[in-house]
Amino acid sequence: MELKEKSQEEIESIVQSAIREAVDFIENEISEQRIKCQRYYDGETDIGFEDGRSRVTATKVRDVVNSVKPSIMRVFMSTSKPVEFVPTNQDDVPICEQATNFIHHEFQRLNGYRVLSDAIHDALVKKQGIIKTYHKNYSKAKIYTFTDLSEDELTLLTNDTDVTIISQEMEMAMTVDEFGTEVEAPKYSVKLSRQSMQGELCLESVPPEEFFVNTDARTMEDAYIVAHRTEMRAGDVVAMGFDPEVIYKLDGLTSGSDVTETEVHQRQGYDEDYGESDEIDPSMKNVLITEAYMRLDVDGTGIPVLHKFLCGGSKYELLDFEPCDHIPMVKIECLPEPHSFYGNALAEYILDDQDASSAILRGILDNVALTNSPRMAFIEGQCNISDLMNSEVGGLVRLRQSGAVQPLEVPFTAGQTLGALEYMDKLVEQKTGVTNNIALNPDSLQSTTQAAVTATVEAAAGQVEVMVRNLADGLKELFRLMLKITHQNVDEERMMRLNGMFVPVDPKVWDTSMDMSVNVGLGTGREAEKAAALQQALQLQMTIYQNYGPQNGLVSLTNIRNSLTDMMASSGIRNSDRYFAPINQEIEQQLLAIQQQQQQAMAQNQQDPNAAFLQAEQIKAQAKVSTDMAKLQLDATKAAADDDLKRDQMAQDLLVDAAKIAGEYGKTVDVAAIKAEQEKIRTIANVAQGQG
Repeated sequence: MELKEKSQEEIESIVQSAIREAVDFIENEISEQRIKCQRYYDGETDIGFEDGRSRVTATKVRDVVNSVKPSIMRVFMSTSKPVEFVPTNQDDVPICEQATNFIHHEFQRLNGYRVLSDAIHDALVKKQGIIKTYHKNYSKAKIYTFTDLSEDELTLLTNDTDVTIISQEMEMAMTVDEFGTEVEAPKYSVKLSRQSMQGELCLESVPPEEFFVNTDARTMEDAYIVAHRTEMRAGDVVAMGFDPEVIYKLDGLTSGSDVTETEVHQRQGYDEDYGESDEIDPSMKNVLITEAYMRLDVDGTGIPVLHKFLCGGSKYELLDFEPCDHIPMVKIECLPEPHSFYGNALAEYILDDQDASSAILRGILDNVALTNSPRMAFIEGQCNISDLMNSEVGGLVRLRQSGAVQPLEVPFTAGQTLGALEYMDKLVEQKTGVTNNIALNPDSLQSTTQAAVTATVEAAAGQVEVMVRNLADGLKELFRLMLKITHQNVDEERMMRLNGMFVPVDPKVWDTSMDMSVNVGLGTGREAEKAAALQQALQLQMTIYQNYGPQNGLVSLTNIRNSLTDMMASSGIRNSDRYFAPINQEIEQQLLAIQQQQQQAMAQNQQDPNAAFLQAEQIKAQAKVSTDMAKLQLDATKAAADDDLKRDQMAQDLLVDAAKIAGEYGKTVDVAAIKAEQEKIRTIANVAQGQG
């Protein structure tokens, strides 16, 4: 077979065929299951009902999902570092710490909590969640306004292709040239915008109905095609650099698949499109854009290479393609199925239980209603039927003979039926591992030993723990992918706060193949155990450090601070820097040097018999100097106080003399001016004494 480079038409045909097969597989095999799970989560059921009977539906799916989801989120988000990069050698420790903190900072900045929450919800209800992370380059405009510009200054500002003049005004004004001559020259006022290319890491949760994969795929890595199909505004697609005439001709989802559209409407809760803004502004038209990742031999080398293909419309017209080295999506799932890409949703386990619970609940309500308002039997012609149909309290029924009307007795069985409803609850708990908090249920603790309670709690948490472990694997891959994308696209150093100090971080020096570990505190009951373990570890650290010194080879101040930080984090306190000073290697080295100097001084004192005498004399001399300085300061203060007293006495005498002069001679003395002069003298004196 001859290998040759594929043409544009051949590539488009292959990609279109792969996309259609993936779409057909998802819509025929997966979408219907997801739609049913969503319906049941919304409180629907497939069991029928009779007119005049109860239509209530048990919400088992929603109750279980809403019960277990907070616990799962707390497992991942309660710790400051749910995922941590692990160094392979001692030199990689600071690099791994930088990478861990940097990626977690980006995760929080990109609203990672909401993204993870949406993905976990999809995994619980719709088999799996898909998280997409990628680097986006975009153009950002900044507006500037300048006034009183010369012609040279204006030319300098606008001589850049990235600068666009928004408005400009000119007026003649007098100015001085380089020879000192006053001349008339133009002055400009200008408003301009400067375009600059910027890039940032992006993170988003992909709706399940927008994600497609081929039938026989097992993992994201071995899949023949992985595709993300979504609707975008035509104007946004054009802004990406595509031809407007091509983009505006593309269609949207409505001309694509009815199944996918139904799944979208089921998730949104409505199925009507409101507004026709695309008729007024074509740039607001929704067009279908498919981003497909396939391993394809484009160049005819015989080796398939991963490519990114961008297609538009329901016919998947090829818009652009380029080689790439990764798929920017990861999947997270609670209950994976071996050797299959799609696992099971937690909701799928309890669909039948919701039907059964709904039937039992309807029966109970119907029985209560019939017991409270029983059907009536009457002898035809011996009573007034209109009176009988009137259910007004205290109403009268006209009879022609006694006993013409009597109720049909309905046995009250609701009490016995409640046991069946409780059985269904226990059955759901056994299937899912999601139970009520036994510690908050007094009835569960009656006649139960502590060991039995602990065993019950751990057995129930075991199934949830498995789901958390499965989700953690997906989260681990997400952070690894974020590390890789950051390493490839961030070209400059950034300042980052690490251990309470700002340090430069350069993602280019990171090793993207470094190992990773997942830190998850499984179950809420494990927090007390974690805190106790940290307390014990801290005690051992302090014992070792105090007995063997900083050079013990086992415990450093950084280790001790990390224990304190983790203890505070387990209690919900994140800002440990407020309570403990930052520690790094430089500070540790300084502290070690000081301790070594102290030890050397102590050793010298022990070796020199006169060292103690000399040290005592030194201390005595320092004490004398301090005493003399204090005496001098006291004398200066006393002298200053005496001067202030004398000046105050002079001020009082002045006022008395002024009053005498005014009384005897009728002359007015400018007391304010004299007092101002005295205050000036006082200020000068204070400055001279160092008090001003």
